[in-house]
Amino acid sequence: MKALVTGAAGFIGSHLCRRLVADGHEVVGFDDLSAGAVGNLAGVDAPLVEGDLRDAEAVADAGDGCQVIFHQAALKSVPRSMAEPVAFTEVNVLGTLHVLLAAREVGAAVVYASSSSVYGDQDRYPVTEDMTPRPRSPYAASKLAGEAYCRAWWEGYGVPTIALRYLNVYGPGQDPASEYASVIPRFIGACLGGTRPVIHGDGEQARDFTFVDDVVEANLLAARMRPEARGGVFNVGGGSAPTSINELLAIVAGLAGASPDPVHEPAREGDIRISHADVSRARDVLGYAPAVDIREGLRRTVDAFRASRAT
Repeated sequence: MKALVTGAAGFIGSHLCRRLVADGHEVVGFDDLSAGAVGNLAGVDAPLVEGDLRDAEAVADAGDGCQVIFHQAALKSVPRSMAEPVAFTEVNVLGTLHVLLAAREVGAAVVYASSSSVYGDQDRYPVTEDMTPRPRSPYAASKLAGEAYCRAWWEGYGVPTIALRYLNVYGPGQDPASEYASVIPRFIGACLGGTRPVIHGDGEQARDFTFVDDVVEANLLAARMRPEARGGVFNVGGGSAPTSINELLAIVAGLAGASPDPVHEPAREGDIRISHADVSRARDVLGYAPAVDIREGLRRTVDAFRASRAT
């Protein structure tokens, strides 16, 4: 199989490229390097095309000859999207349209990285794919729009598509230095570096954290494009109860051998209170079975961060 991975130099994209190459597939990476880094692909035998999702011709050229496009690239971060809604629409919605146009042109299937943020705050948990989305941020809205385009491409053009709603993906390789870094690398960086971690709100907000290797496996399962899965959306979560931010810090601190004194700041605009997904549909239709629980995943991630700091 020849595959295009957009966002290839990013956190999830680079892990996916590494796995695809290890499994013997031909891979082309596409990234504008605004957030990703070439170093994330060190040792991966795959060409990297530097390009912008908003450039339809560049996307089409990169996808030439591919059977599958794993569309991981996007502007991320709920708070950033609240400040930059136009940019998020241009990159995440128009960029996804360009990916789908390229797929239609070459006859490729598309595995689309969506987000559990499309659910917003719901009345019951865990969330299931049949619930009405309630996006609370431009980021969430852009991801939901991408899902709708994927469904339209399957129904209207017969392009096989699957959208995966990721839940709080973490693991080795995330950048703790970014202003918009997720909570886990920020907590690990603070605990290993002896600084005070920041908790937004009361810390009792809870998240369904998903280890990156499980997300990569979900992508590979989706790429099989089983007939009953085409055009669908699937939750990709950790498969267990959500973890509060306060509990998360306690686990990270224990693994890092730290006793942090967190700084409490106001809750962030657009953030949801709970994320917790029912993954039974992904299990039954795709064969998805998350294998790494939160404590094991955090242990691997802390160990990787510690090793990285030592080099």
